Amino acid sequence: MSPESTPGPGISGPGSKATSRHRPRGAGRRALLVTAWTAAGILVLGGTGVGYLYVKLNGNLRTVDINQALGGDRPVKVDDGSENVLVLGSDTRSGANRKLGGGADDGSARSDTAMIVHVYKGHRRAAVVSVPRDTLIDRPSCTDARGTTHAAARDVMFNSAYSTGGAACAVKTVESMTGIRMDHYLEVDFSGFQKLIDELGGVQVTTTKAIDDRESHLDLKAGTHTLDGEQALGLVRTRHGVGDGSDLGRIQLQQAFVKALVNQVRQVGVFTSPRKLYDLADTGTKTITTDSDLGSVNSLIDFANGLKSIAAKDMRMVTMPVEYDPSNPNRVIVVEAKAKQVWAALKNDRPIPASATKGTATGQAKGVVTS
Repeated sequence: MSPESTPGPGISGPGSKATSRHRPRGAGRRALLVTAWTAAGILVLGGTGVGYLYVKLNGNLRTVDINQALGGDRPVKVDDGSENVLVLGSDTRSGANRKLGGGADDGSARSDTAMIVHVYKGHRRAAVVSVPRDTLIDRPSCTDARGTTHAAARDVMFNSAYSTGGAACAVKTVESMTGIRMDHYLEVDFSGFQKLIDELGGVQVTTTKAIDDRESHLDLKAGTHTLDGEQALGLVRTRHGVGDGSDLGRIQLQQAFVKALVNQVRQVGVFTSPRKLYDLADTGTKTITTDSDLGSVNSLIDFANGLKSIAAKDMRMVTMPVEYDPSNPNRVIVVEAKAKQVWAALKNDRPIPASATKGTATGQAKGVVTS
């Protein structure tokens, strides 16, 4: 959870650097984003719950007032029925996350992976653009949710936006890069992710080759597996021994897992088990931090209802067009001409053209995991 987030209504609550793609990376820095889709699906199912559950679940939510922090200096809000959502993974090293991720409990939180989710008009299709954490960008000046202003910086890693100014600065940076206003913000942490996968009963994936990564504690033979929470966490953290060992390869694994997870959420039969319904909704609402516009169960249910018609086959998942930095192979730089094609497509609510990602760096892990 971001240190700037606040409890949702109804309850009170407690108050970067990249490494080489060829050497081990601290386990605590493998942030996840896929839980947002699970939480959205669970909240749709939970919409039929009784009143006292609403109060309990509402109190679980944490919010960040993005609109207040950023003010009016933002791209124009498009009112055509489409939506753009920035989904970030948080790897705070405190509490349960420290046990899972390792490292010192320094009170900080980091975001190493990001997804820009565009839900098309009609809410029957979605495009998901992953933004690599190692991308060198020009970070704009921004004011965080506590009112502190952070100076602009040139040629810094994308994930420095979150570690510098939290959710508000991450949103500001994405809007500066894309020229697209983010309608909503969702943040997830990986301790809640692991518990949620276990409560779902696992997620089935097929691996086309063996994956053995000591860094993420994952050992899977080639074949079909029903991953429990620990294994799922290992899969979306895996980078060594898959593809070229880069974060780009890990993104490809994450994208494949998102599709498997979306299918699982759509298929899970929670109506036959009120206890399972409650456990899933309780964990889902504890796992996410949202912008203030989504900061109630009613708002999340409305939002999730707009996603429930989108199956994995309706999702186009790409990585922002990048290439390895010639002066530092552990960083990537944006291929501007191709990235403009991606942002133009989303702005105009159109499919992302195949030409936008053709010939860009990929990580070479596509097809290793299927659903």
